[in-house]
Amino acid sequence: MARISLDCTNSLPGIPLSVLSVPMENKYKCQQCLQVLRKPVQAQCGHRFCVHCFKQLTSSGPKPCEACRQEEIYEEPISILNSNEAFPDNAAGREIASLPARCLNQGCDWTGSIKEYEAQHEGRCEFERIQCEACQISILRTDKDRHNERECEARTLNCKYCKMTFNFKDIKAHDEICLKFPLQCKDCGKKKIPREKFNDHSKSCAKSKSACPFSDVGCKSVIDNGKLADHEHSSTMEHLRLLLPMVLSMARTRADAAAHGEWQEDSGLGLYRAPEEGVTMGSGAAASMQSVDVDKKVNALENIVCVLNREVERSSVTLEAFSHQHRLDQEKIENLSNKVRQLERTVTMRDLQLSETEQLLRELQFCTYDGIFVWKISDFSRRRQDAVAGRTPAMFSPAFYSSKYGYKMCLRLYLNGDGTGRGTHLSLFFVVMRGKCDALLKWPFSQKVTLMLLDQNNREHIIDAFRPDVTSTSFQRPISEMNIASGCPLFCPLAKLAGKSPYLRDDTIFIKAIVDLTGL
Repeated sequence: MARISLDCTNSLPGIPLSVLSVPMENKYKCQQCLQVLRKPVQAQCGHRFCVHCFKQLTSSGPKPCEACRQEEIYEEPISILNSNEAFPDNAAGREIASLPARCLNQGCDWTGSIKEYEAQHEGRCEFERIQCEACQISILRTDKDRHNERECEARTLNCKYCKMTFNFKDIKAHDEICLKFPLQCKDCGKKKIPREKFNDHSKSCAKSKSACPFSDVGCKSVIDNGKLADHEHSSTMEHLRLLLPMVLSMARTRADAAAHGEWQEDSGLGLYRAPEEGVTMGSGAAASMQSVDVDKKVNALENIVCVLNREVERSSVTLEAFSHQHRLDQEKIENLSNKVRQLERTVTMRDLQLSETEQLLRELQFCTYDGIFVWKISDFSRRRQDAVAGRTPAMFSPAFYSSKYGYKMCLRLYLNGDGTGRGTHLSLFFVVMRGKCDALLKWPFSQKVTLMLLDQNNREHIIDAFRPDVTSTSFQRPISEMNIASGCPLFCPLAKLAGKSPYLRDDTIFIKAIVDLTGL
Protein backbone atom coordinates (compact mmCIF):
# COMPACT_ATOMS: atom_id res chain seq x y z
CA MET A 1 0.00 0.00 0.00
CA ALA A 2 1.06 3.57 -0.57
CA ARG A 3 2.41 5.39 2.42
CA ILE A 4 0.35 8.43 3.50
CA SER A 5 2.19 11.74 3.38
CA LEU A 6 2.17 13.27 6.85
CA ASP A 7 3.99 16.43 5.81
CA CYS A 8 0.77 18.42 5.23
CA THR A 9 0.86 21.30 7.72
CA ASN A 10 -2.40 22.99 6.77
CA SER A 11 -4.72 19.98 6.96
CA LEU A 12 -8.01 20.39 8.81
CA PRO A 13 -10.27 18.01 10.74
CA GLY A 14 -13.52 16.76 9.23
CA ILE A 15 -16.25 18.88 7.68
CA PRO A 16 -19.16 19.61 10.12
CA LEU A 17 -22.15 17.27 9.63
CA SER A 18 -24.57 20.19 9.37
CA VAL A 19 -22.86 21.34 6.12
CA LEU A 20 -24.51 18.41 4.31
CA SER A 21 -27.93 19.11 2.83
CA VAL A 22 -28.84 15.37 3.03
CA PRO A 23 -28.52 12.81 5.84
CA MET A 24 -24.96 11.51 6.05
CA GLU A 25 -24.23 7.84 5.42
CA ASN A 26 -22.04 6.19 8.03
CA LYS A 27 -19.37 5.31 5.47
CA TYR A 28 -18.61 9.01 5.00
CA LYS A 29 -17.95 9.62 8.72
CA CYS A 30 -14.48 9.92 10.22
CA GLN A 31 -14.07 7.37 13.04
CA GLN A 32 -12.01 9.82 15.05
CA CYS A 33 -13.71 13.28 14.79
CA LEU A 34 -17.12 11.84 13.79
CA GLN A 35 -17.48 14.57 11.09
CA VAL A 36 -17.68 14.27 7.31
CA LEU A 37 -14.40 12.88 5.98
CA ARG A 38 -11.95 15.43 4.68
CA LYS A 39 -9.23 13.92 2.43
CA PRO A 40 -10.20 10.38 3.58
CA VAL A 41 -7.65 7.64 4.21
CA GLN A 42 -8.48 3.96 4.79
CA ALA A 43 -6.67 1.94 7.41
CA GLN A 44 -5.76 -1.75 7.05
CA CYS A 45 -8.85 -2.67 9.04
CA GLY A 46 -11.14 -0.86 6.53
CA HIS A 47 -12.16 2.07 8.70
CA ARG A 48 -11.85 5.57 7.23
CA PHE A 49 -10.30 8.61 8.85
CA CYS A 50 -9.58 12.22 7.85
CA VAL A 51 -5.91 12.54 6.99
CA HIS A 52 -5.60 15.15 9.76
CA CYS A 53 -7.16 12.87 12.37
CA PHE A 54 -5.15 9.85 11.24
CA LYS A 55 -1.93 11.85 11.43
CA GLN A 56 -2.74 12.89 15.01
CA LEU A 57 -3.59 9.30 16.01
CA THR A 58 -0.38 7.84 14.65
CA SER A 59 1.94 10.75 15.41
CA SER A 60 3.48 8.85 18.35
CA GLY A 61 3.46 5.44 16.71
CA PRO A 62 0.94 2.68 15.80
CA LYS A 63 -2.33 2.72 17.77
CA PRO A 64 -5.19 0.22 18.20
CA CYS A 65 -8.34 1.05 16.22
CA GLU A 66 -11.06 2.06 18.72
CA ALA A 67 -13.75 1.60 16.05
CA CYS A 68 -12.76 -2.10 15.70
CA ARG A 69 -12.98 -2.52 19.47
CA GLN A 70 -16.43 -0.94 19.58
CA GLU A 71 -17.61 -3.24 16.78
CA GLU A 72 -15.96 -6.19 18.66
CA ILE A 73 -14.07 -7.30 15.56
CA TYR A 74 -10.64 -6.38 16.88
CA GLU A 75 -7.92 -8.45 15.18
CA GLU A 76 -4.22 -8.02 15.48
CA PRO A 77 -2.33 -6.85 13.48
CA ILE A 78 -5.16 -5.78 11.13
CA SER A 79 -6.79 -3.46 13.71
CA ILE A 80 -3.52 -1.67 14.43
CA LEU A 81 -3.47 1.82 12.92
CA ASN A 82 -0.12 2.35 11.20
CA SER A 83 0.74 5.06 8.74
CA ASN A 84 2.74 2.53 6.74
CA GLU A 85 -0.36 0.36 6.22
CA ALA A 86 -2.98 3.10 5.33
CA PHE A 87 -3.72 4.57 1.92
CA PRO A 88 -5.72 7.56 0.50
CA ASP A 89 -9.31 6.51 -0.24
CA ASN A 90 -9.84 8.43 -3.49
CA ALA A 91 -13.09 6.66 -4.31
CA ALA A 92 -14.70 7.79 -1.05
CA GLY A 93 -13.20 11.24 -1.58
CA ARG A 94 -14.91 11.60 -5.00
CA GLU A 95 -18.25 10.46 -3.59
CA ILE A 96 -18.02 12.90 -0.71
CA ALA A 97 -16.96 15.74 -3.05
CA SER A 98 -20.23 15.38 -5.01
CA LEU A 99 -22.52 15.49 -1.96
CA PRO A 100 -24.79 18.61 -1.72
CA ALA A 101 -23.69 21.22 0.81
CA ARG A 102 -24.89 24.47 2.34
CA CYS A 103 -23.31 27.22 4.42
CA LEU A 104 -23.66 27.04 8.21
CA ASN A 105 -23.35 30.75 8.84
CA GLN A 106 -26.49 32.69 9.73
CA GLY A 107 -27.59 34.97 6.93
CA CYS A 108 -25.67 33.14 4.16
CA ASP A 109 -27.74 31.33 1.51
CA TRP A 110 -24.84 29.67 -0.35
CA THR A 111 -25.41 26.13 -1.69
CA GLY A 112 -23.27 23.79 -3.80
CA SER A 113 -21.27 20.59 -3.51
CA ILE A 114 -18.77 19.57 -0.82
CA LYS A 115 -15.97 20.09 -3.36
CA GLU A 116 -17.16 23.63 -4.10
CA TYR A 117 -17.61 24.30 -0.38
CA GLU A 118 -13.99 23.38 0.38
CA ALA A 119 -12.51 25.11 -2.65
CA GLN A 120 -14.59 28.30 -2.90
CA HIS A 121 -16.62 29.01 0.24
CA GLU A 122 -15.05 27.53 3.37
CA GLY A 123 -12.98 30.14 5.17
CA ARG A 124 -14.21 32.86 2.79
CA CYS A 125 -17.87 33.31 3.79
CA GLU A 126 -18.53 36.93 4.66
CA PHE A 127 -21.09 35.86 7.26
CA GLU A 128 -18.61 33.66 9.17
CA ARG A 129 -17.78 34.83 12.67
CA ILE A 130 -14.07 34.74 13.49
CA GLN A 131 -12.04 35.71 16.53
CA CYS A 132 -9.80 38.78 16.47
CA GLU A 133 -6.27 37.60 17.16
CA ALA A 134 -5.45 40.74 19.13
CA CYS A 135 -8.48 41.39 21.35
CA GLN A 136 -10.19 37.94 21.06
CA ILE A 137 -13.59 39.50 20.20
CA SER A 138 -15.89 37.58 17.84
CA ILE A 139 -16.52 39.53 14.60
CA LEU A 140 -17.84 38.91 11.08
CA ARG A 141 -15.15 38.13 8.53
CA THR A 142 -16.28 41.10 6.39
CA ASP A 143 -15.72 43.41 9.36
CA LYS A 144 -12.17 42.17 10.00
CA ASP A 145 -10.33 44.98 8.18
CA ARG A 146 -12.55 47.70 9.64
CA HIS A 147 -12.25 46.19 13.11
CA ASN A 148 -8.44 45.94 12.87
CA GLU A 149 -8.15 49.55 11.65
CA ARG A 150 -10.79 51.36 13.70
CA GLU A 151 -12.33 49.28 16.53
CA CYS A 152 -9.85 46.80 17.97
CA GLU A 153 -8.78 47.92 21.44
CA ALA A 154 -5.51 46.01 21.10
CA ARG A 155 -4.46 47.44 17.72
CA THR A 156 -1.23 49.37 17.40
CA LEU A 157 -1.04 52.84 15.88
CA ASN A 158 1.71 55.22 14.92
CA CYS A 159 1.53 58.69 16.45
CA LYS A 160 0.88 60.91 13.45
CA TYR A 161 3.03 63.64 14.98
CA CYS A 162 6.19 61.90 16.23
CA LYS A 163 5.68 58.57 14.34
CA MET A 164 6.30 56.45 17.46
CA THR A 165 4.27 53.21 17.77
CA PHE A 166 1.76 52.81 20.63
CA ASN A 167 -1.08 50.60 21.68
CA PHE A 168 -4.43 52.23 20.88
CA LYS A 169 -5.45 52.55 24.52
CA ASP A 170 -2.20 54.37 25.29
CA ILE A 171 -2.22 56.80 22.37
CA LYS A 172 -4.36 59.42 24.14
CA ALA A 173 -2.05 59.45 27.14
CA HIS A 174 0.88 59.87 24.74
CA ASP A 175 -0.80 62.93 23.18
CA GLU A 176 -0.49 64.68 26.53
CA ILE A 177 3.32 64.44 26.49
CA CYS A 178 4.16 64.16 22.77
CA LEU A 179 6.78 66.81 21.93
CA LYS A 180 5.47 67.10 18.37
CA PHE A 181 1.80 67.43 19.38
CA PRO A 182 0.33 70.63 17.86
CA LEU A 183 -0.90 73.31 20.25
CA GLN A 184 -2.71 76.58 19.63
CA CYS A 185 -1.65 79.92 21.06
CA LYS A 186 -4.60 81.46 22.93
CA ASP A 187 -3.19 84.95 22.47
CA CYS A 188 -2.55 85.14 18.70
CA GLY A 189 -4.63 82.13 17.60
CA LYS A 190 -1.75 80.49 15.72
CA LYS A 191 -2.26 76.74 15.33
CA LYS A 192 -0.04 73.68 14.89
CA ILE A 193 2.77 74.85 17.17
CA PRO A 194 4.76 71.77 18.33
CA ARG A 195 4.72 71.36 22.11
CA GLU A 196 8.54 71.47 22.20
CA LYS A 197 8.51 74.96 20.59
CA PHE A 198 5.49 76.38 22.42
CA ASN A 199 7.49 78.07 25.20
CA ASP A 200 9.69 79.85 22.66
CA HIS A 201 6.60 81.01 20.79
CA SER A 202 4.99 82.33 23.99
CA LYS A 203 8.06 84.49 24.62
CA SER A 204 8.12 85.90 21.08
CA CYS A 205 4.37 86.03 20.39
CA ALA A 206 3.40 89.53 19.31
CA LYS A 207 0.09 89.32 21.17
CA SER A 208 1.38 87.86 24.45
CA LYS A 209 1.22 90.45 27.23
CA SER A 210 4.01 91.59 29.51
CA ALA A 211 4.63 94.46 31.94
CA CYS A 212 6.16 97.70 30.70
CA PRO A 213 9.98 97.89 31.29
CA PHE A 214 9.30 101.11 33.28
CA SER A 215 7.04 99.28 35.74
CA ASP A 216 9.79 99.66 38.41
CA VAL A 217 9.31 103.44 38.34
CA GLY A 218 5.49 103.32 38.35
CA CYS A 219 4.20 102.50 34.84
CA LYS A 220 1.33 100.05 35.32
CA SER A 221 0.68 99.22 31.65
CA VAL A 222 0.55 95.61 30.46
CA ILE A 223 1.17 95.50 26.68
CA ASP A 224 1.21 92.97 23.85
CA ASN A 225 4.80 92.11 22.92
CA GLY A 226 4.20 93.34 19.40
CA LYS A 227 3.02 96.73 20.64
CA LEU A 228 5.76 97.32 23.18
CA ALA A 229 7.72 99.66 20.89
CA ASP A 230 4.55 101.65 20.16
CA HIS A 231 3.84 101.96 23.87
CA GLU A 232 7.37 103.17 24.62
CA HIS A 233 7.10 105.73 21.84
CA SER A 234 3.65 107.00 22.80
CA SER A 235 4.41 107.05 26.55
CA THR A 236 7.85 108.66 26.47
CA MET A 237 6.70 111.81 28.26
CA GLU A 238 4.81 109.80 30.85
CA HIS A 239 7.91 107.69 31.54
CA LEU A 240 10.00 110.86 31.93
CA ARG A 241 7.46 112.29 34.39
CA LEU A 242 7.74 109.08 36.41
CA LEU A 243 11.54 109.33 36.43
CA LEU A 244 11.61 113.04 37.36
CA PRO A 245 10.66 112.70 41.10
CA MET A 246 13.27 109.99 41.46
CA VAL A 247 16.01 112.16 39.92
CA LEU A 248 15.02 115.20 42.00
CA SER A 249 14.91 113.13 45.17
CA MET A 250 18.39 111.80 44.50
CA ALA A 251 19.68 115.31 43.78
CA ARG A 252 18.27 116.59 47.11
CA THR A 253 19.69 113.60 48.94
CA ARG A 254 23.10 114.24 47.45
CA ALA A 255 22.96 117.93 48.43
CA ASP A 256 21.86 117.05 51.99
CA ALA A 257 24.56 114.43 52.25
CA ALA A 258 27.19 116.96 51.17
CA ALA A 259 25.87 119.57 53.68
CA HIS A 260 25.42 117.33 56.75
CA GLY A 261 28.00 114.71 56.07
CA GLU A 262 25.63 111.82 56.83
CA TRP A 263 23.40 109.42 54.89
CA GLN A 264 19.66 110.04 54.69
CA GLU A 265 17.23 107.20 54.49
CA ASP A 266 15.16 107.25 51.27
CA SER A 267 13.12 104.18 50.67
CA GLY A 268 12.40 105.24 47.08
CA LEU A 269 16.13 105.47 46.20
CA GLY A 270 17.26 102.52 48.25
CA LEU A 271 19.72 104.66 50.29
CA TYR A 272 20.30 103.96 53.95
CA ARG A 273 22.17 105.95 56.57
CA ALA A 274 24.78 104.32 58.66
CA PRO A 275 23.52 102.47 61.74
CA GLU A 276 23.54 104.52 64.90
CA GLU A 277 24.50 101.54 66.98
CA GLY A 278 27.20 99.02 66.29
CA VAL A 279 30.11 99.87 64.04
CA THR A 280 31.07 103.58 64.16
CA MET A 281 32.18 105.34 60.99
CA GLY A 282 33.69 108.76 60.62
CA SER A 283 31.46 111.48 59.22
CA GLY A 284 33.93 112.30 56.45
CA ALA A 285 34.20 108.69 55.26
CA ALA A 286 30.39 108.22 55.43
CA ALA A 287 29.78 111.33 53.36
CA SER A 288 32.35 110.18 50.81
CA MET A 289 30.75 106.74 50.43
CA GLN A 290 27.27 108.29 50.19
CA SER A 291 28.48 110.66 47.48
CA VAL A 292 29.97 107.80 45.41
CA ASP A 293 26.73 105.79 45.69
CA VAL A 294 24.58 108.74 44.64
CA ASP A 295 26.91 109.46 41.72
CA LYS A 296 26.44 105.91 40.49
CA LYS A 297 22.67 106.18 40.64
CA VAL A 298 22.67 109.57 38.88
CA ASN A 299 24.89 108.17 36.14
CA ALA A 300 22.50 105.26 35.73
CA LEU A 301 19.53 107.63 35.40
CA GLU A 302 21.42 109.78 32.94
CA ASN A 303 22.05 106.70 30.84
CA ILE A 304 18.33 105.90 30.96
CA VAL A 305 17.49 109.45 29.79
CA CYS A 306 19.98 109.10 26.92
CA VAL A 307 18.37 105.85 25.91
CA LEU A 308 14.97 107.51 25.99
CA ASN A 309 16.24 110.40 23.86
CA ARG A 310 17.59 107.97 21.29
CA GLU A 311 14.25 106.16 21.39
CA VAL A 312 12.44 109.46 20.75
CA GLU A 313 14.71 110.18 17.80
CA ARG A 314 14.21 106.68 16.42
CA SER A 315 10.45 106.98 16.89
CA SER A 316 10.47 110.31 15.01
CA VAL A 317 12.27 108.69 12.08
CA THR A 318 9.85 105.77 12.16
CA LEU A 319 6.88 108.14 12.26
CA GLU A 320 8.22 110.02 9.23
CA ALA A 321 8.66 106.72 7.39
CA PHE A 322 5.11 105.73 8.31
CA SER A 323 3.80 109.08 7.07
CA HIS A 324 5.60 108.64 3.76
CA GLN A 325 4.27 105.12 3.41
CA HIS A 326 0.79 106.37 4.26
CA ARG A 327 0.97 108.90 1.42
CA LEU A 328 2.10 106.16 -0.96
CA ASP A 329 -0.74 103.94 0.23
CA GLN A 330 -3.27 106.72 -0.29
CA GLU A 331 -2.02 107.24 -3.85
CA LYS A 332 -2.23 103.51 -4.49
CA ILE A 333 -5.76 103.37 -3.06
CA GLU A 334 -6.81 106.26 -5.30
CA ASN A 335 -5.37 104.51 -8.36
CA LEU A 336 -7.13 101.30 -7.43
CA SER A 337 -10.39 103.19 -6.87
CA ASN A 338 -10.10 104.70 -10.35
CA LYS A 339 -9.49 101.26 -11.81
CA VAL A 340 -12.51 99.88 -9.93
CA ARG A 341 -14.72 102.68 -11.29
CA GLN A 342 -13.41 102.02 -14.79
CA LEU A 343 -14.10 98.31 -14.41
CA GLU A 344 -17.60 99.06 -13.11
CA ARG A 345 -18.28 101.16 -16.21
CA THR A 346 -16.94 98.34 -18.39
CA VAL A 347 -19.14 95.80 -16.59
CA THR A 348 -22.17 98.08 -17.07
CA MET A 349 -21.43 98.31 -20.80
CA ARG A 350 -21.04 94.53 -20.97
CA ASP A 351 -24.35 94.05 -19.15
CA LEU A 352 -26.04 96.39 -21.63
CA GLN A 353 -24.52 94.53 -24.57
CA LEU A 354 -25.56 91.22 -23.02
CA SER A 355 -29.12 92.48 -22.54
CA GLU A 356 -29.25 93.59 -26.17
CA THR A 357 -27.88 90.24 -27.30
CA GLU A 358 -30.46 88.36 -25.21
CA GLN A 359 -33.22 90.53 -26.72
CA LEU A 360 -31.93 89.82 -30.22
CA LEU A 361 -31.74 86.11 -29.41
CA ARG A 362 -35.36 86.10 -28.20
CA GLU A 363 -36.42 87.87 -31.39
CA LEU A 364 -34.53 85.42 -33.57
CA GLN A 365 -36.09 82.50 -31.68
CA PHE A 366 -39.59 83.41 -32.82
CA CYS A 367 -38.65 85.30 -35.99
CA THR A 368 -40.05 84.28 -39.40
CA TYR A 369 -39.07 85.57 -42.87
CA ASP A 370 -42.05 84.60 -45.05
CA GLY A 371 -44.66 87.14 -43.93
CA ILE A 372 -46.53 84.52 -41.87
CA PHE A 373 -46.41 84.68 -38.09
CA VAL A 374 -48.19 82.60 -35.42
CA TRP A 375 -48.25 84.15 -31.96
CA LYS A 376 -48.85 81.82 -28.99
CA ILE A 377 -50.17 83.63 -25.90
CA SER A 378 -50.20 81.48 -22.75
CA ASP A 379 -51.43 82.44 -19.24
CA PHE A 380 -54.33 84.22 -20.93
CA SER A 381 -56.40 84.63 -17.72
CA ARG A 382 -53.56 86.27 -15.78
CA ARG A 383 -52.60 88.53 -18.68
CA ARG A 384 -56.25 89.59 -19.14
CA GLN A 385 -56.54 90.44 -15.42
CA ASP A 386 -53.41 92.60 -15.75
CA ALA A 387 -55.03 94.34 -18.75
CA VAL A 388 -58.33 94.93 -16.91
CA ALA A 389 -56.45 96.31 -13.88
CA GLY A 390 -54.45 98.61 -16.18
CA ARG A 391 -51.09 97.10 -15.22
CA THR A 392 -50.37 95.82 -18.75
CA PRO A 393 -53.09 97.11 -21.10
CA ALA A 394 -51.20 96.14 -24.28
CA MET A 395 -48.61 93.58 -25.31
CA PHE A 396 -46.34 93.37 -28.37
CA SER A 397 -45.47 90.23 -30.29
CA PRO A 398 -41.92 89.33 -31.38
CA ALA A 399 -40.92 90.87 -34.70
CA PHE A 400 -41.34 89.02 -38.01
CA TYR A 401 -40.29 89.86 -41.58
CA SER A 402 -41.66 89.69 -45.10
CA SER A 403 -38.28 88.32 -46.22
CA LYS A 404 -34.70 88.10 -45.00
CA TYR A 405 -34.11 91.74 -45.98
CA GLY A 406 -37.76 92.83 -46.14
CA TYR A 407 -40.22 94.73 -44.00
CA LYS A 408 -39.97 94.36 -40.19
CA MET A 409 -43.38 94.03 -38.48
CA CYS A 410 -45.07 93.02 -35.26
CA LEU A 411 -48.56 92.78 -33.69
CA ARG A 412 -50.04 94.73 -30.78
CA LEU A 413 -52.82 93.15 -28.73
CA TYR A 414 -55.19 94.68 -26.15
CA LEU A 415 -56.72 91.84 -24.09
CA ASN A 416 -59.36 94.17 -22.64
CA GLY A 417 -59.88 96.12 -25.84
CA ASP A 418 -58.85 99.61 -26.93
CA GLY A 419 -60.88 102.62 -28.03
CA THR A 420 -64.38 101.54 -29.16
CA GLY A 421 -63.62 97.95 -28.14
CA ARG A 422 -62.55 98.66 -24.57
CA GLY A 423 -64.11 96.17 -22.14
CA THR A 424 -66.00 94.26 -24.85
CA HIS A 425 -63.55 93.09 -27.51
CA LEU A 426 -60.03 91.95 -28.14
CA SER A 427 -58.30 94.71 -30.12
CA LEU A 428 -55.57 93.59 -32.53
CA PHE A 429 -53.29 95.95 -34.45
CA PHE A 430 -50.58 95.64 -37.08
CA VAL A 431 -47.34 97.64 -36.60
CA VAL A 432 -44.65 98.51 -39.13
CA MET A 433 -41.22 98.67 -37.42
CA ARG A 434 -37.93 100.23 -38.41
CA GLY A 435 -35.71 97.65 -40.09
CA LYS A 436 -32.08 97.54 -41.17
CA CYS A 437 -32.91 97.39 -44.89
CA ASP A 438 -35.69 100.02 -45.06
CA ALA A 439 -33.66 102.09 -47.55
CA LEU A 440 -33.97 99.25 -50.10
CA LEU A 441 -37.74 98.77 -49.75
CA LYS A 442 -40.73 100.36 -51.49
CA TRP A 443 -42.66 102.92 -49.40
CA PRO A 444 -45.35 103.43 -48.30
CA PHE A 445 -46.10 99.86 -47.15
CA SER A 446 -49.06 98.64 -49.28
CA GLN A 447 -49.29 94.85 -48.79
CA LYS A 448 -52.59 93.25 -47.74
CA VAL A 449 -52.63 92.13 -44.07
CA THR A 450 -54.79 89.31 -42.73
CA LEU A 451 -55.26 88.88 -38.96
CA MET A 452 -56.74 85.68 -37.49
CA LEU A 453 -57.75 84.27 -34.10
CA LEU A 454 -57.31 80.54 -34.62
CA ASP A 455 -60.02 78.00 -33.75
CA GLN A 456 -58.08 75.24 -32.02
CA ASN A 457 -60.58 72.73 -33.42
CA ASN A 458 -59.61 73.97 -36.93
CA ARG A 459 -63.24 74.77 -37.85
CA GLU A 460 -64.07 78.47 -37.81
CA HIS A 461 -61.25 80.99 -37.42
CA ILE A 462 -62.02 84.65 -36.68
CA ILE A 463 -60.53 86.58 -39.62
CA ASP A 464 -60.13 90.26 -40.39
CA ALA A 465 -58.14 91.64 -43.33
CA PHE A 466 -57.31 95.11 -44.62
CA ARG A 467 -55.23 96.93 -47.18
CA PRO A 468 -53.08 99.73 -45.81
CA ASP A 469 -54.06 103.35 -46.31
CA VAL A 470 -50.97 104.55 -48.13
CA THR A 471 -51.67 108.13 -47.03
CA SER A 472 -51.52 107.15 -43.33
CA THR A 473 -48.34 107.77 -41.39
CA SER A 474 -48.73 104.21 -40.02
CA PHE A 475 -47.41 102.83 -43.33
CA GLN A 476 -44.72 105.34 -44.22
CA ARG A 477 -41.06 104.56 -43.75
CA PRO A 478 -40.51 104.54 -39.97
CA ILE A 479 -38.39 107.31 -38.49
CA SER A 480 -38.65 105.93 -34.92
CA GLU A 481 -38.50 102.39 -33.58
CA MET A 482 -42.07 101.66 -34.75
CA ASN A 483 -44.97 103.42 -36.47
CA ILE A 484 -48.42 104.03 -35.01
CA ALA A 485 -50.37 100.77 -34.87
CA SER A 486 -53.24 100.21 -37.29
CA GLY A 487 -55.82 97.45 -37.18
CA CYS A 488 -59.06 96.25 -35.64
CA PRO A 489 -60.34 97.67 -32.32
CA LEU A 490 -63.37 95.30 -32.57
CA PHE A 491 -61.40 92.26 -33.66
CA CYS A 492 -63.09 89.62 -31.45
CA PRO A 493 -65.89 89.88 -28.83
CA LEU A 494 -64.64 88.80 -25.42
CA ALA A 495 -67.80 86.70 -25.06
CA LYS A 496 -66.41 84.23 -27.60
CA LEU A 497 -63.57 83.49 -25.21
CA ALA A 498 -65.87 82.62 -22.29
CA GLY A 499 -66.77 79.11 -21.17
CA LYS A 500 -65.54 76.18 -23.26
CA SER A 501 -64.38 78.32 -26.13
CA PRO A 502 -62.62 76.60 -29.07
CA TYR A 503 -60.40 79.69 -29.27
CA LEU A 504 -59.16 79.35 -25.68
CA ARG A 505 -57.70 75.99 -24.63
CA ASP A 506 -55.37 75.30 -21.69
CA ASP A 507 -55.46 79.06 -20.97
CA THR A 508 -53.78 79.68 -24.37
CA ILE A 509 -54.82 81.43 -27.60
CA PHE A 510 -53.15 81.55 -31.02
CA ILE A 511 -53.10 84.62 -33.26
CA LYS A 512 -51.93 84.43 -36.84
CA ALA A 513 -50.84 87.23 -39.17
CA ILE A 514 -50.42 86.80 -42.95
CA VAL A 515 -48.82 89.51 -45.07
CA ASP A 516 -49.54 89.20 -48.80
CA LEU A 517 -46.18 89.18 -50.55
CA THR A 518 -47.62 89.73 -54.03
CA GLY A 519 -45.62 92.31 -55.95
CA LEU A 520 -42.54 92.16 -53.70
